[in-house]
Amino acid sequence: MEESNPNYNNFRIAIPTAYDKVFTHFYFAKNETSETITKLLIPSYQTILIFSFGEKPYFQSKQYPYLEVDKFLMLGPIKHLIDYSLPPNAEILLVNFKDDAFFRFFGDATMAAHEPLIPDESFDENSFSILWDELNGITDINDRVNHILKFSEPYFENQSKIAEQIANFKDETLNTIKSIAGQNNQTERNTQLNHKKHFGYSAKEYNRYERFLKAIALIQNIAFTSAKIDWFEIIAECGYYDQSQLINDFKHFINLSPTRYLKLHQDICNSKS
Repeated sequence: MEESNPNYNNFRIAIPTAYDKVFTHFYFAKNETSETITKLLIPSYQTILIFSFGEKPYFQSKQYPYLEVDKFLMLGPIKHLIDYSLPPNAEILLVNFKDDAFFRFFGDATMAAHEPLIPDESFDENSFSILWDELNGITDINDRVNHILKFSEPYFENQSKIAEQIANFKDETLNTIKSIAGQNNQTERNTQLNHKKHFGYSAKEYNRYERFLKAIALIQNIAFTSAKIDWFEIIAECGYYDQSQLINDFKHFINLSPTRYLKLHQDICNSKS
């Protein structure tokens, strides 16, 4: 999204091809205004690593009533709307993990789902504290990104066969779990557990999220043309049973009705690639 205030700088940073299987993108924001700026982060089902420089930003959601970031923090997978606020002189750099990359880094994709995770607690030494000190001494944002990418290289484990199949499964006409279980001569239950372990969420959860995300994309595309939205067309196109199911999904993921989202969509960030 774009910000009209010239003293509030925010943008995405693309990932080099060599890293595009573990990260989707980086996101940078810096507040040089005299006021606290608050934005909304839409669910992405990605885990994010937040680096904070300057004044402390804070995040709020129904899961995290008030969460201040000192130097770095891990959140996710992001399943519900989050408010994030940057006071004057705050600066953040967000790293967005892709698919099972969090599991490959830390060995358990459910770790950050229950409570915020301070990465140093998963390492023998203060690796992230050292990394933050090094990043804090780098002024160019692209140099910071490259430094994080190089830092991450030794920690990533090879992707498991099951996780790779799940991540690359694109056939919407087939049941993901049933198909992959059959390919590997496993029970569906075992495949479900592998999905949860490597990705931090179930296939059923993610299918619901993808339906919601499709509705979001359609609404945004129509809104940008200034055309009137036909809600029944959205319902049919995205596979909803009726209007109440569409509304329930919007309330579940972002605590807004579809019409309320339409009014606020320019102030809501979508961190999904």
